[in-house]
Amino acid sequence: MSTQRIVFWLRLATLVALCLPAVDLAWRWYTGDLDPRPVTLATHITGDWAVAFLLISLALTPARAIFDWTPLIHVRRRVGVAAALYATAHLLIYVLDQKWNLIVVATEIAKRFYLTIGFVALLALVALAITSTNGWQKRLKRNWKRLHWLVYPSVALALVHFFIQSKVKIGEAAFAAGLFAWLMLWRLLPARLRSGFAGLFLLAAGATVITAIFEASWYGLVNKIDPIRVLAANLDPELVPRPAQKVLAVSLLVIVLVALQRGLAAAKRLWTQRYIRRTIPTS
Repeated sequence: MSTQRIVFWLRLATLVALCLPAVDLAWRWYTGDLDPRPVTLATHITGDWAVAFLLISLALTPARAIFDWTPLIHVRRRVGVAAALYATAHLLIYVLDQKWNLIVVATEIAKRFYLTIGFVALLALVALAITSTNGWQKRLKRNWKRLHWLVYPSVALALVHFFIQSKVKIGEAAFAAGLFAWLMLWRLLPARLRSGFAGLFLLAAGATVITAIFEASWYGLVNKIDPIRVLAANLDPELVPRPAQKVLAVSLLVIVLVALQRGLAAAKRLWTQRYIRRTIPTS
């Protein structure tokens, strides 16, 4: 299959995948599956998907480098725009919950810190989505890349919003923060380590430790729970899976997939060499 066809089908599959959460949410709302608090649940679901798509958009660059598959670059923009759209839906459903009273909404955003930072992150994501087109790239030139560095603080703000909104149950927020740590650590690694197994094992260890520290620090500072107890929970088999363990599992899965891909590629090269030796005369 030609590269153009691969990109076409990849873009189509990505578009369908990005729409599925919205379709599922609409269907569940229509059938009453979200009762008795459909608006509250819809607000949380759209926010969760916005964070998920933000992390996926950041993951496409390392995935392209680690798996050496260039077509992934062609769907990064779509995933990023989808994240902004789900974040916008997150806000609009909250406005619906306030009966479209924009004065109340503005007051709540100004008064509540977690709403303020969430709104700032949303504004940045909308700006990035609007300027993601080729036309804006030409207009902004070098400033385009500088502007799109805002994605990193935007994700950080979105994660803090996620933590505060989660209150006591911060497992999902800590897991998302751990994945973000992995993605940022990958970008900080020397280029020679980014695709090698040594670098990937370092990332697995680093992201796992950082996730455990995130979780323990949050419980210690916000919920006044002894951080040592939280750290010790990662070693208790009855409390599996913890956020740090999930991050470790994802990190190890990446390593396994890379090993499989490279093993299959090596086997294919070996088979091709043997086939050539058998079928092509040496003299």
